Amino acid sequence: MDTHYKIVIIGAGTGGIMTAAQMLKKDRNLEIAIIDPAKYHYYQPAWTLVGAGAYDYKKTEKPMKQLIPEGCTWIKDSVIGFEPENNIVLLNNGEKIGYDYLIVACGLVNDLSLIEGLEVAVNKGIVCSNYIDPNYTWECIQNFKGGNAIFTQPTTPIKCGGAPQKIMYLACDYFKRNNLSESANVTFATPGTVIFGVKKIADTLMEVIKRYNIDFKPYYAPIKIDSSKKTITFKNSDPKNNECIINQGDGSDNPQPSEQFIELPFDLLHLAPPQTAPKFVKESSLVNETGWLDVDINSLQHKKYSNIFGLGDVAGLPTAKTGAAIRKQVPVVIDNIFKLIDQKDPDNKSYEGYSSCPLVTGYGKMVLAEFNYKNEFIPDPKLKQMFIKDSSKEHWRLWLLKKYILPHLYWNKMMKGEEV
Repeated sequence: MDTHYKIVIIGAGTGGIMTAAQMLKKDRNLEIAIIDPAKYHYYQPAWTLVGAGAYDYKKTEKPMKQLIPEGCTWIKDSVIGFEPENNIVLLNNGEKIGYDYLIVACGLVNDLSLIEGLEVAVNKGIVCSNYIDPNYTWECIQNFKGGNAIFTQPTTPIKCGGAPQKIMYLACDYFKRNNLSESANVTFATPGTVIFGVKKIADTLMEVIKRYNIDFKPYYAPIKIDSSKKTITFKNSDPKNNECIINQGDGSDNPQPSEQFIELPFDLLHLAPPQTAPKFVKESSLVNETGWLDVDINSLQHKKYSNIFGLGDVAGLPTAKTGAAIRKQVPVVIDNIFKLIDQKDPDNKSYEGYSSCPLVTGYGKMVLAEFNYKNEFIPDPKLKQMFIKDSSKEHWRLWLLKKYILPHLYWNKMMKGEEV
C-alpha cells in the first residue's frame, strides 16, 4: 500500500539520522520516514585507525534499529527512482512513497569500474583500501617487509578526501617503529596539484612528508592496475579534471611529470576507489552536470524542486565530503524546511562550506584542518579548552580528540539529535 509522509529522508547515515533526530526534538508530531535497507550503521571516520591497528572495527558498527529515532518510521527498502513532479519516491518493492518535503542524504558509492583492473585487484587481495576493508589494510601493512608502498586516490570526489594520506602516515610510522624505513620506498601519488588545499595545513603536511621521506607525486591520476605484474599506471592529469577539491590549489612549486603515462611497480598498494552518487540519483533529473545532487551551496535547497533538499556526500557542494560538514549542514536544512512548513521564505543560506579533516600524521599525532568554501583555515575556538593553540600543527591532544572524543560525541550526541 502506498504511503505519504510529511518528510521523507533517503539514507540512514550521518545526515539522515541527525536530521530526523533534531527535527523530532523540535516537533514530536512530525510524520517522518527514513528509507534505508541497511541493517548496520558505521562510524566510518574511525576506519583510518582500524587500518593501522589502532581501533577495533567492531566499535564502529551498531545495529540500525538502535539508531532510528523514536517516532520515525523506518522503511527497510531501496530507492530506485523519483517522480519529483508528483512528490513521489519509488521503492525497489514497487511501492510509491509520497512526501511534502524530501531530504536526499544517501551518501555515495564506490565504483571500481572507473579504474581498469581495480575490481580484479580488490577481489584477489592485490590492493587494499580502508574504504572497503580496513581490517585487510592492517593485515597488508603488517605483512609488508619492504619495497614499493604506493598510496593513491582517484580523480572523483571521495568521502574524507584526506583519508588516503592519513593511512600512509600511519603506515610510515609503523614502518619506522618496526625498522622498515630504510627498505620502504613510500610514494603518495595524487591527481591534485598540492598535498592539501589549505596552505597552512599543507605547510605542516609537507614537513611530515619530508620526515617520512615520502615521494610526493602530484598530477598522477590512476587509470589501470595490473594484478599479475603488480603495477599501477597513472596518467599525467589535467588539474581541471580533478574533482577531489581537497588537494586542489596553487601547484606552481610542483612541476607536472613529462611523461603522459607512468607505470609503477608496487609491493603494497592502498587506494581510495573512485566514488559517485548512487545510480538512482545519478540517473535522475535531480543531478547537476557532474552527477551530484543539484542544490544551492548555501541553503542546500534543490535548484529546481523547492521542496527537496540535499545533505552530505551526495550533494554537489565544492567542499570536502565529511561528517563534520554534515554537522553544519543539518541545522540549515531543518531551518529551511520548518520555514516552508510555516509558509515562510526558506532564506537560511548560512552554510559556507565548513568541513573538517582530522589528519592523523602518526600514532599519537594529528593535525585538524577546518576550512570553508574559500579554503580559509577556520579552527574552532573551543579547541583552546583542550589547550591546543594551533590545530594546524601536530598535537597529541588532537589524537585523543580523534580516537576517543569524536566517536563518543557521534554515538551519544549527534546520533541523538543533540547539538555538538
